[in-house]
Amino acid sequence: MTTNISNSVEQWDVFEITLNGTTNGNPFTDVAFGARFSLDQRVVEVAGFYDGDGRYSVRFMPDTPGEWRYVTTANLPELADVSGTFACTPASADNHGPVHVRNTFHFAYADGTPYFPVGTTCYAWTNQTEALQQRTLQTLRATPFNKLRMCVFPKHYTFNTNEPDFYAFERAGDGWDFSRFNPVFFRHLEQRVRDLGALGIEADIILLHPYDRWGFAKMSAAEDARYLRYVVTRLAAFRNVWWSMANEYDIMPKPLDVWDGLFHVVQASDPYQHLRSIHNWISLDDHRWHTFYDHSKPWVTHCSIQHAHIDLSTIWRDQYRKPIVLDEVCYEGDLPNGWGNLSGAEMTRRFWEATVRGAYVGHGETYVNPDDVVWWAKGGELRGESPARIAFLRAILQSAPPEGINPVGEITNTHMISGGQPGSYYLTYFGHRQPGHVKFTLPDGDYRADIIDTWGMTIESVDGIIRHGSTVQLPGRPYLAVRLQRV
Repeated sequence: MTTNISNSVEQWDVFEITLNGTTNGNPFTDVAFGARFSLDQRVVEVAGFYDGDGRYSVRFMPDTPGEWRYVTTANLPELADVSGTFACTPASADNHGPVHVRNTFHFAYADGTPYFPVGTTCYAWTNQTEALQQRTLQTLRATPFNKLRMCVFPKHYTFNTNEPDFYAFERAGDGWDFSRFNPVFFRHLEQRVRDLGALGIEADIILLHPYDRWGFAKMSAAEDARYLRYVVTRLAAFRNVWWSMANEYDIMPKPLDVWDGLFHVVQASDPYQHLRSIHNWISLDDHRWHTFYDHSKPWVTHCSIQHAHIDLSTIWRDQYRKPIVLDEVCYEGDLPNGWGNLSGAEMTRRFWEATVRGAYVGHGETYVNPDDVVWWAKGGELRGESPARIAFLRAILQSAPPEGINPVGEITNTHMISGGQPGSYYLTYFGHRQPGHVKFTLPDGDYRADIIDTWGMTIESVDGIIRHGSTVQLPGRPYLAVRLQRV
C-alpha cells in the first residue's frame, strides 16, 4: 500500500508517520509497529509506538540530506507496507545535531561543533504545574546552561512531595498496570524536551530513580525493560536527548547484572546511539559512597559522577578514558543538608577546578523558598550568584581550543595544576590561593597572557610577551586564573 505522504524535514529534525489502527486488546504489548527508512544503499530500522486512541506512530531523525524512502512494518495488515518518501534538507544554522563523544574526554555536536557541557539540575520540573514549568523555561532562557538533568518519573523527597498532574502508567485498582502507558504523560514530556531543544539545552533524561512512593522504583526487570523500550522509542528521534539510566542507582534494589541488561535495552532501542550514563550515590556529609558502576563498560559513553572532591577527576579520566561529568558536586544554597549549602563562590570554584583538570561540572541550586519551590527539585527562579560566573566560564570555554582542555601538569612555581593544549594554550586556576606573582615553565615559543578574575568576571591583558621563565604580577586576591595563548 502506498500513501501520498510527501514531506520535508530538516537534517536531525523529527520526521513522523502516524497511522490509525486497532484499539483491541493491549496495543502496547500486542502490536509490533515500525518502519524501514532508506537512503541510497543505507537502511535504518526504527521501532514505532502506540500513542493511544488508535494512533500508531514512528519517528525518525534523518542525519543525511537527500530523498529518503520508508515502508512500515507491523504484525497487523492495516499498519504494514505503507510507503512513501520525504526530503531531508540541510540543517539550519542553529541546528548542529545530537551530541557525541569526541577526542576521548570531550564532546561535539554531529556537525563537528564543539560542545562544552554546562549543566544544571531540575529533577522533577516536568511534574509541576504548567505555570511553574513555564517559569522554569523563562528562567532557563536567560541562563548559560546547555544541559538539564531531569527525571521522567515524579520524585518523593524533601521539598518535593506534591502529586503530579499525570502519571506514566494507567491505574489498575490501587496500583498501576505497568503494561499500559499513559500517552498524555509522554506527550507532555516530549513537549518539554522540545522546549529545551528550542533553547539549545540538552535533556539529560534520568530514566529511573529511588525517591519514590508510587512503586515505579520497584518494577521488575521485565517491567523496567518494557518501560525503557517505550520511552526510548518515543524520545530517541529528538536530537537533544541524553540517557541517564538512573539517579543514585546504587540505592535502588537492583543488582549490577540487571543494570547491565537495562543498559543493553536502551542501547538496542536507540537507532541514533545517544549518550548513555549512570549516576552514583554518595553521602557528602561523611564521605561514604556506594559502588561506582564500571564506567569502562563499552555501553557507557561518559562518566556521570556525584562527588565533592573535584581533584579526583584526573584519576577517573585515566581510569575510564571517557569524558568526566561531575553532575553533582553539592549545590549552591542554604539548606542544612551537607549537600545543599555551598556559597556561590565555592560552586564557581568547583566549576573552574574541574575545567583545568579536563572535566565538566553540573550546577544545582537549593535556596529555601517559602513556597517550597527549590530549583534543584522543581525549577522556578534562580537566586544564586554562581550562574552569572558560570556564564563567564562558558564564554572562556567557547574561546578555548576546540579539542578541549586537558590537564597539562604544573607550568608555574605555585604547584597548581594547569589545563589546556600543550604548546598552544594554557589555563592555570588558583582557587582560594592568592599568589602575588607567578613564574612560568613553558615550551619554546611566545605567548600572550591574560589575568582572569573568575568572580569579578573580568579579563586583563598583560603587556608584553611571555616566554619560558617569565614572571607575571598578580593582584593578590583569590579566584584568579591566568590564560596563556601562543602568539
